[in-house]
Amino acid sequence: MIADAFALIQPFLPLFTAVSLVLALVSLVLVPVLIIYMPADYFLAAHRLRRRGLTAHWLLVGRNILAFLLLIAGLLMLVLPGQGLLTILAALILSDVPGKYRLERWLVLQPGILRMINWVRRKYKKAPVKAPPRGINRGIFKRRD
Repeated sequence: MIADAFALIQPFLPLFTAVSLVLALVSLVLVPVLIIYMPADYFLAAHRLRRRGLTAHWLLVGRNILAFLLLIAGLLMLVLPGQGLLTILAALILSDVPGKYRLERWLVLQPGILRMINWVRRKYKKAPVKAPPRGINRGIFKRRD
């Protein structure tokens, strides 16, 4: 049974290896760039304001396509070499889907994620990202300007 499965997969191993290497290299470059340019107060706002207009619409479509590709890469990197969780977080930050901001805030509150983001920012001499408020205190924070 296992030998049969391996026989089916074996012709695709070079392709899987190449895709894994490309995704690892892209994530090593793109994820830190997205983290570095994220504002330090990104997670403090109660909700996100959306831009309107034709240019904003096409920018949104382009961002969502790039975010989808990053999400696929991140999911693949959960089992292949690479920074899967950080790539998925970068895809979420880049995308614009309903409920995204709440999910981002929840992810950042998970152990180690904010520490990893701030470790990357510290390497590039950027201010650390402030943690989103927890529990009942989250209503007192203002919108980001």
